Amino acid sequence: MKTKRTYSLRHRKGRTLHLPITLNVVLISLNVLLMVFWIVILARQSAITLLTLGTVLFALILIGLTFYLFLTIKEVRLRKQQSNFVDSVTHELKTPIASLRLYLETLQMRDLDADRREEFYKTMSSELERLDQLISQLLEVAGLDAIGQHHEPEEVELLPLLKKCAVSAAAHHKKDVDAVFEFEGPAVFLQTRRLILEMIFGNLLDNAIKYGGTPPWVKVEIQLRPRGRIVTRIVDNGQGVPYEQRAKIFRIFYRGENELTRKQKGTGLGLYIVKTLVNLLKGRVSVHHHLPTGGSVFEVELPGRAAS
Repeated sequence: MKTKRTYSLRHRKGRTLHLPITLNVVLISLNVLLMVFWIVILARQSAITLLTLGTVLFALILIGLTFYLFLTIKEVRLRKQQSNFVDSVTHELKTPIASLRLYLETLQMRDLDADRREEFYKTMSSELERLDQLISQLLEVAGLDAIGQHHEPEEVELLPLLKKCAVSAAAHHKKDVDAVFEFEGPAVFLQTRRLILEMIFGNLLDNAIKYGGTPPWVKVEIQLRPRGRIVTRIVDNGQGVPYEQRAKIFRIFYRGENELTRKQKGTGLGLYIVKTLVNLLKGRVSVHHHLPTGGSVFEVELPGRAAS
């Protein structure tokens, strides 16, 4: 019953959005027809002043209606993304909670041997960590501008920080960090807050494993470019990001529409956090296709310097 009610509410919410779009299209069509008739009639009567004023007025109305239609379509897309986000977060919260409840009930109802109990405790700890990461990510989005403000900027050597983030990402996915990651590049330093860098590269390296191949392989390259710009390239062996989605994946709530993305857990917040924090550091982030082997290449360009 609850599922049917939820579907019904969503269906009605989606259906009500069709009305303003249809109405707007009808109004635009009527405006165009009236403008044509206005021009034809006044042109025959040689009323140049009225013809000019009327044409300008109709053109302004047409522009206004078109802009309103654009805003309506944008609102439709945002609502769809928000709905997908709510579904993803609900699933991400319910799954570990259901798992924890099952293990707790089993521990209470059955007398298990020590090895079995230890296995249950490890699984429960993993599920709690998953919950904690999700909640932390949601809180981070709410206060991105203030992240790291209580820490003073410092000179951070990039390569050791990347290796630290790689260890955490590998542990999260239960992988051997040496088997997954390969590092290459000179020693460089960034003048910034360490926490912000850890969040940027932590998200990117975690995604590189999550959406990588089987087994995953990730190459991290550091490049020193002119004018004190440091580029970090994170290359994976996954399926890559389709060209039409490369600008969209950094939007809030957005999740890719391919089959690989649908199979993976997530909320669509990680890359939005990356983009926001990179902009905060006066840098830029982009994604490309890795030729010729396939996979994705995420490039993060930040201000920095080479080691002396």
